[in-house]
Amino acid sequence: AFFGCSSLTKIHIPASVKKIERCAFFGCSSLTEICIPKSVKTIEPHSFRECSSLQKVIIPSSVESIGSYAFDRCYKLTNISIPNSVKIIGECAFYECTSLSKISLPSSLTSIKSRVFFGCSSLTKINIPISVTRICKGFMKLCTSISKIIIPSAIEIIDSYSFSECSSLTQISFETSSLLNIIGKCAFYKCSRLKQITVPSSVTEIGNDAFSGCSSLTQITILSSVISIGNNVFIGIKTLEIKG
Repeated sequence: AFFGCSSLTKIHIPASVKKIERCAFFGCSSLTEICIPKSVKTIEPHSFRECSSLQKVIIPSSVESIGSYAFDRCYKLTNISIPNSVKIIGECAFYECTSLSKISLPSSLTSIKSRVFFGCSSLTKINIPISVTRICKGFMKLCTSISKIIIPSAIEIIDSYSFSECSSLTQISFETSSLLNIIGKCAFYKCSRLKQITVPSSVTEIGNDAFSGCSSLTQITILSSVISIGNNVFIGIKTLEIKG
């Protein structure tokens, strides 16, 4: 509809609209804010992609899904509230939103696709809801300002590159009664400030390079439940005590 309208600064979306169509505002690089009406249920893929001046978005409680690349490279977006109606956030939805500092994810979520917050370098706070069971590939890769992550007990898989190169990450906590089974390839690759970690007793597999490049890591607890440890898991770590 408004693809590439680079001079568009403001728009009113009428209450008759039920869906923000694919690429509707792609490349509207002067658009600074958007209020999505309560009639909308779906934000389609690429809807606000590369709206590089977008600072404020109001998402109503009617929205159930946020499509892939929906807010990709919205460089000036600082925070966003996702309502408790949203069930799915698509791949790369907030990819390289470099000013995004905090986000609250609702318990209604059943699926968070890969690379959703890839490169959100200002992100300092995030909650992972207990309603999801998998942290998908590249979920928070290169989120260089995040210092603490709490992994809910319902998470069964931390996929490859999920938290890789989170260079300010110092603490990873797992909730009690964790169901975590797999820590994927390069999951915590180059988390260079991470000092210690206790792998939950439910874990059976740790993938290749999972903790490679964690140069500050001095202590890790791995219990006998782990039956598969990949290649180069601890490469680049000078002094490491492995407990079990």
